[in-house]
Amino acid sequence: FAFFPNWLKSLPKSGGWLNTVKVVLGFIEIALAFKFLSIADQAFHWGILDREINIAIWIVIVVLIGLYLMKAFRLPGDTGKDAEDKTVSVLRISLAMIVFVFAVYLVPGMWGAPLKALAGYLPPLHTHDFNLLKNSSEKSGTICDTPKYQDFLHLPHELNGYFDYDQALACARQQNKPIFIDFTGHGCTNCREMEANVWSDPQVLQRLNNDFVIVALYVDDKTELPESDWFTSTYDNKVKKTIGKQNADLQITNLNNNAQPFYVLVGKDERVLVSPYGYNLNAESFVKFLDSGKQKYKELYP
Repeated sequence: FAFFPNWLKSLPKSGGWLNTVKVVLGFIEIALAFKFLSIADQAFHWGILDREINIAIWIVIVVLIGLYLMKAFRLPGDTGKDAEDKTVSVLRISLAMIVFVFAVYLVPGMWGAPLKALAGYLPPLHTHDFNLLKNSSEKSGTICDTPKYQDFLHLPHELNGYFDYDQALACARQQNKPIFIDFTGHGCTNCREMEANVWSDPQVLQRLNNDFVIVALYVDDKTELPESDWFTSTYDNKVKKTIGKQNADLQITNLNNNAQPFYVLVGKDERVLVSPYGYNLNAESFVKFLDSGKQKYKELYP
């Protein structure tokens, strides 16, 4: 409208249609509020908004939007002719159909469907209590000892790995494997999309299972560590007390980067093997990244 101000003249005058827009946006805002609340829930490990609860709330909100568009109920702001007229326009019917289709798409998620299109906006699958699709087999990949923080931190796709860098490094040296470092976050939308669309690729899973020791370092986790584990950062001279703060400091101090997702392949002497990898939903490219890191490791540590 700024470039073509005459378009403003083509808009209908404010009235019932504008209130409908406000109501629909209000419902969407409520849905997004639960999305951001779920991020805080994961970071602080409250356990309030599990995946199926979040999906159920979204289904209710989406259905309400559809019913409102079909004029099944009216709200106080719908005054005048719009409040009395029960005729539904073609546009409203079309929008309602789209909304109801989205609600139907969400329903299988209640029983564990991955819903890849929404992977970045829903809590991770490990928070799902009633998952009919979950593989009952043991986790894949070999680790050396019980991972720290495994009671509240998890890897996707039943992968085995660590959540503490020093523990992963010790295991990698023992197994003579490179480390796959996943700098991630509970609130990282792109991280969830990578896990749902790239990590799930059979070629990627096979390599992560067999060729690497995985460590997921959450940079936004709010769990406070014992005082004996605190340290003062050489980067900003602040005391790092939580898991997230310490992992973020590790990334910034050693790699001069604070973006997530950020994947780094490291050798037994903590040397970065190949250029780190960021957000890229091309599974073939990710496979090449893993293979190049494995090849470099073999060259350095024959």
